[in-house]
Amino acid sequence: MGKLQSKLKHNTYKYSRPDGIIEDTIQTKALPEYTPAHVDTVSVVAALNSDLCVSGGKDKIVVAYDWKTGNVVKRFRGHEREITKIACVHKSNQFFSASRDRKVMMWDLHGSSQARQQFSGHAMVVTGLAVSPDSSQLCTGSRDNTLLLWDVGTGQCVERASISRNLVTHLCWVPREPYILQTSEDKTIRLWDSRGLQVAHVFPTKQHIQTYCEVSEDGHKCISCSNGFEGEGCEATLWDLRQTRNRLCDYKGHFQTVASCVFLPRAWALMPVIATSSHDCKVKIWNQDSGACLFTLSLDGSGPLTSLAVGDTISLLCASFSRGIHLLRADPSRGLELREVAAF
Repeated sequence: MGKLQSKLKHNTYKYSRPDGIIEDTIQTKALPEYTPAHVDTVSVVAALNSDLCVSGGKDKIVVAYDWKTGNVVKRFRGHEREITKIACVHKSNQFFSASRDRKVMMWDLHGSSQARQQFSGHAMVVTGLAVSPDSSQLCTGSRDNTLLLWDVGTGQCVERASISRNLVTHLCWVPREPYILQTSEDKTIRLWDSRGLQVAHVFPTKQHIQTYCEVSEDGHKCISCSNGFEGEGCEATLWDLRQTRNRLCDYKGHFQTVASCVFLPRAWALMPVIATSSHDCKVKIWNQDSGACLFTLSLDGSGPLTSLAVGDTISLLCASFSRGIHLLRADPSRGLELREVAAF
């Protein structure tokens, strides 16, 4: 339980000072090693509330974790293969998990360790998972080119849509709207209308596979991420979700696939900022409007970074291949400087 040991970590980062000078610094500090959440690669982490996160990975277990105390709250078993996605129900103790076993399961933090509901209908791995704002519907997507819309209460599939070559990589429900954002291996970002599950808009095709998407809290903007190698691709893109639906900004600087992105709380900076994580082991903070990289943290030894989640107003949770989940924290006294403060 709790903190087990401390290890010496060497994390490099770059900081853009107000005068434009980029400072390279090495963080060498003994960090607390919390109780491990998983015994293998962590594929996804999501925030359940300001204290707890939910994660999953190759060990096939869904874990609810108190990242402020460093303790496992509960483990949920039921999937037969790797967990691929987690979606939490807003202001609730319920959440969903998707897996390579082609199933989606619904869990309750305060209920049984067994799934409350199971959703089976895809022919291949489930790679997209999004809950409607009122929690009544669930949208799932897969490498089988299909999106399914479910009634959460009954567990029944109510709509099905399929597009050739539309290998789903991520789904995100737009707040307070009937729309679902979707990224695909066909390099396309689609906006679906859940009322009939029809494509409402297709954004201009990118040059690389789109790996992930995230929508701002006000529902006005979204970010998509691109795969790539040696700096080719490896970017995030900001889009307008309102009438124009134009591309607003690109964020270039990673050297491998960008796997995840988040809009950061306004408490982080005077200007709007976003964060990205990549297979290059780096987390970057960006000026949302200008595309300037404001800070880079390199999590040495972590392997590819797979998922990002906002923990609270100054904390980020970052899942990785080799070192579990990293707890990152901004130091308000040092601007946008980001440091690793624990790993689990």
